[in-house]
Amino acid sequence: MTMRVPPPEIPIRLFQTQLHECGYYPERQARNLVLDPHSPYLAQAYANAVDHGFRRSSGHIYRPHCPDCDACTASRIEVQHFQPDRSQRRCLARNADLEIATVPARPHEEAFDLYARYLDSRHGDGPMAGPTPEDFERFLISRWGRTMFIELRLEQELLAVAVTDVMPQGLSAVYTFYAPEHPRRGLGTFAILQQIALAQRRNLAFVYLGYWLPGHPKMDYKRRFSALQILREGRWQELR
Repeated sequence: MTMRVPPPEIPIRLFQTQLHECGYYPERQARNLVLDPHSPYLAQAYANAVDHGFRRSSGHIYRPHCPDCDACTASRIEVQHFQPDRSQRRCLARNADLEIATVPARPHEEAFDLYARYLDSRHGDGPMAGPTPEDFERFLISRWGRTMFIELRLEQELLAVAVTDVMPQGLSAVYTFYAPEHPRRGLGTFAILQQIALAQRRNLAFVYLGYWLPGHPKMDYKRRFSALQILREGRWQELR
């Protein structure tokens, strides 16, 4: 199968994975569509693919294509119309003491140690627990993408990293990991707010949050952000 991604038209083969256990609902079977990972056109196709509901993981651009489930819904924030709610304003105030730096994405020991602590606290009994430095680099950084780390520090201590892809129309929030020792700070929410602020400063239209799953305990938080759009029946529309 060949997918042509305009503009310009770029021929890229589209593969379908085998069925596998769903990462969100273990009792369900999942399947993805994946753009050819060996294509030389991935960098050119990425931005347009994201607007069609795809997402990056490692060097792969994929979209769920499950036989009996369509819960995964692509989501993005239209940053021009975003207004933080009361809880998000409190989160900004709680973290006003943090230093924020935007740096090119690169593997380094401090970030890996934080990543490993985060995974062990959140996914200690899952397949992501006990990562290696190679896992860290393979999962978060692609050879062809434009990726940066938004690093959040308290007196030089690294508390959080928001792995963010830069595209012409916006930023894609690839993954965020943070110090589990500071649960009251709301570092995950704060990281998204910083990505929104960065998109606004750069005059970018959107921050892509990946897949929203209605009612899912780990994914439904995205509906708390105003100006949230979802991709439904091939059209971006405001979530109401």
